[in-house]
Amino acid sequence: MFNTITRWMALKKYQIEATFSVYIFTAAEKAIFWSVVFLFSALTIIATILYMPQHIAFLLNRAWFYFIGDDNVDVLELTKDAMHELAQGALGTGTGGVASVVTTAATFVAEKVMESASTVAGAVKEEL
Repeated sequence: MFNTITRWMALKKYQIEATFSVYIFTAAEKAIFWSVVFLFSALTIIATILYMPQHIAFLLNRAWFYFIGDDNVDVLELTKDAMHELAQGALGTGTGGVASVVTTAATFVAEKVMESASTVAGAVKEEL
């Protein structure tokens, strides 16, 4: 897996160098170019990590309002509780590595989605 990721990153580096003609830059120009690319990538990743959960919670609140019509449900609290339970479960599993955390997260999210879907379906049936 590490070999695959390394080859993929080398391919992306080659594509960037060929697309933007980085291969003809001097050493100083390459350092500046790759510094800007790293800075832009890092800031994008940090912004995604910081603001994506709030944005998802906002979208879920809007979807809940459109389906159910009640704006009193705080999806952010439900999401925080779910992530807290997930983190506690992942930390309690011991030394399973990243694969076990990802598997646990996927299972947990699937269960929560199914619970939410059944709750929404029940509420919709009651409305009808």
